[in-house]
Amino acid sequence: MTGDDLSLFADSSIIPLAERCRPQSIDDYIGQEHLTGKGKIIRSAIDSGRVFSMILWGDPGTGKTTLAKIIASSCGMEYHYLSAVSSGVADVRKVIAEGEKNKRLGRQTLLFLDEIHRFNKAQQDAVLGAVEAGDIVLIGATTENPSFSVISPLLSRARVLKLHKLSDNALSKILDNAVARDKILKQGNITFDDEARNLLINLGNGDARRMLNILEVAFVLSGDGYVKAEDVHEAFKNTTIYYDRKGDRHYDTISAFIKSLRGSDPDAALYYMARMIIAGEDPEFIARRMVIFASEDIGNASPVALNIAVSTLLAVQNIGMPESEIILSQCAAFLASSPKSNASYMAIAKAKDAAMKGDYEIPLHIRNAPTSLMEKMGYSKGYKYPHDYKENFVYENYFPKELIGAKFYDPTENGSEKAIRDRLKRLWPERYKE
Repeated sequence: MTGDDLSLFADSSIIPLAERCRPQSIDDYIGQEHLTGKGKIIRSAIDSGRVFSMILWGDPGTGKTTLAKIIASSCGMEYHYLSAVSSGVADVRKVIAEGEKNKRLGRQTLLFLDEIHRFNKAQQDAVLGAVEAGDIVLIGATTENPSFSVISPLLSRARVLKLHKLSDNALSKILDNAVARDKILKQGNITFDDEARNLLINLGNGDARRMLNILEVAFVLSGDGYVKAEDVHEAFKNTTIYYDRKGDRHYDTISAFIKSLRGSDPDAALYYMARMIIAGEDPEFIARRMVIFASEDIGNASPVALNIAVSTLLAVQNIGMPESEIILSQCAAFLASSPKSNASYMAIAKAKDAAMKGDYEIPLHIRNAPTSLMEKMGYSKGYKYPHDYKENFVYENYFPKELIGAKFYDPTENGSEKAIRDRLKRLWPERYKE
């Protein structure tokens, strides 16, 4: 690649590679065959010219914007793009006004509303009437589950179509197309070996735009057009992992993290924790979740787990990143490797259920008697002080009469909880029968 070739990148008007490679027709579109294949819903809509409102739900770089543009161009529709991040109701109303005018002229108007999940109810309501009246065809794009982020009336008037992460085979074809067709890459005599190629596809992780962005930077870093694995790694450092702290990816990742801890897999837990850290997740959020986990999923099987988790939270609050990631790692590894028990978690759930069934009378003998009147009424009468008895225990009933013999806490035989279970079996044999 010559100096003249590199000068192309100095012009800020140069369109990014991902945009330059955007397919212009449904035949050139790669991936999402369940929607775009012969006889499938989007292909059929284009072929018939009968386009309907739809919500395209999928991860970044799976082709949502491209599909909307192809639909509009293929069906001769006037195309309007709005981002819910930077647009408001006033912008939507302008497009609707255009749609009303086009409708009178016999032309359809397509409004592509990117990140529709970021519109609140009032903003989404502004679109609803125009969709009902046929003034516009709405294509909304979202990375979040539309069941939670799009109002029901709008969902009922639009088809929800799920776009999958692109397969490695699809990414490979997109990569080949970029190398073969892009003018700038061809002028720079771009080449790469199998290691670099496989790395690009792996780092793309189902996201075509991300893969092409990495390729574009790696191409510049190569200096001579020959892209090596180290160029790809260096380019990757300048990319960000998609992660929305309020969105599905946030909840999916923390769910995977907790389930890995619960499944006693420290390696998987550390992997998901690393993903959260790299994506900029609040380290205190991670620490707080581990405090909850230590009690809910480990409990008395290893009581020290709660102490470690609380200490981790305090340390993270006082130290900050990046050093806190070491403390988080230590805690996650310990929690994942510890024996597990949810007996305490289940016990309080059962006890609450019993408490909700009735406000039963507390037995007199275990009530407090701070006054002489209460003593005369029998409060605390007959109470047996356990420390006056052998092993500091005396067989006694502490339940309301309606709950005598109830058992809420059922300790496991895991870790430290086995000793607890053995003791309770000895103290309350009728309650802890095998």
